Amino acid sequence: MDNQFFNVEYKDPVTQARAGRIKTAHGEIETPVFMPVGTTGTVKAVTQEMLEGLDARIILGNTYHLFLRPGHETVFDLGGLRKFISWDRAILTDSGGFQVFSLGELRKIREEGVEFRSHLDGSKQFLSPEVSMQVQHALGSDVVMCFDECTSFPATREQALDSLELTARWARRSRSEFDRLKDTPQSSAVAPALFGINQGGVYEDLRSRSLERLLEIGFAGFADFDGYAIGGLSVGEEKRLMYDVTEFIAPQMPADKPRYLMGVGTPEDLIECVARGVDMFDCVMPTRNARNGQVFTSRGKMNVRNAKFARDERPLDQECECAVCRRYSRAYVRHLYNCGEMLASTLCSYHNLAFYLDSMRRVRQAIALGEFAQFRACYLGRMRAE
Repeated sequence: MDNQFFNVEYKDPVTQARAGRIKTAHGEIETPVFMPVGTTGTVKAVTQEMLEGLDARIILGNTYHLFLRPGHETVFDLGGLRKFISWDRAILTDSGGFQVFSLGELRKIREEGVEFRSHLDGSKQFLSPEVSMQVQHALGSDVVMCFDECTSFPATREQALDSLELTARWARRSRSEFDRLKDTPQSSAVAPALFGINQGGVYEDLRSRSLERLLEIGFAGFADFDGYAIGGLSVGEEKRLMYDVTEFIAPQMPADKPRYLMGVGTPEDLIECVARGVDMFDCVMPTRNARNGQVFTSRGKMNVRNAKFARDERPLDQECECAVCRRYSRAYVRHLYNCGEMLASTLCSYHNLAFYLDSMRRVRQAIALGEFAQFRACYLGRMRAE
């Protein structure tokens, strides 16, 4: 991967926040960035046209789910994930590790990989670093994630150590298989990026050790990773612990590589972790919460299903200029939920994604102007106002 894959363009003088640009074969991505999650090839309840209208530059796909259904061979034969879902912008695929490890007793971990029972039909399946790379290669990802073991919470120090060492060994195997696949005839002209994943639970010294293991791979005859992810957070620990671990490990990661905090989080989490040096985020929260009637606004979260909104003619967020807020009232959206109409989920999902993406645009602007610290204080203060 060309060393111009990522450039830092601005740094905040007060915090660790920075603004930059990721270049992929399918478009440039300004950072910090929030990436909508399209687990099975769709960001739930919204169309690709809606995402384009929101100027989403990159979305996620999930290796585990697409591996099981419709199968990566099918997706490959249909021209890759981008063509399959009719999306001509960038795609990041996670490794499938988190989903596999969340299966609990349905999976068995060994050095070779993970044997598990499909949540769909109970069939026996197997994922390993090599298989994960092969699946992501078939999908045609722009950003590929190493196969890792997501450390659970709570985890003893010994458990976290074992997990990070297994993740490091799997990262080396992921790197090797990724490099092999780059030279196959089916590869695209522009090679995708490969990210290593940092583990270690809530133990700061183990987080440092995990990062050292990842960096060592670049000294062992392999190429460096193109980016570094922080995994194993937002899995049940207190929010303060998540912030502390992020604040500790993110600045230790190579300054010329993007830093990705996986599976996080609320709008407040994004702002706080940008301040701690993170460049990339993803979370199902905007669409998942929307399906239950919860919307994110400039004044905090709001459950539009509440009876007090039955005659409320105001938009979901009076300061939002998205297409939903320009047209529909809280009373109407609440009515849709009460009637079980699918449109309710679509409207709230669209608004929530618009709010997240607009928040990141404002973050990038504040960093470029050297005003992020003030922006952060104002943004978080308003979110706590009600």
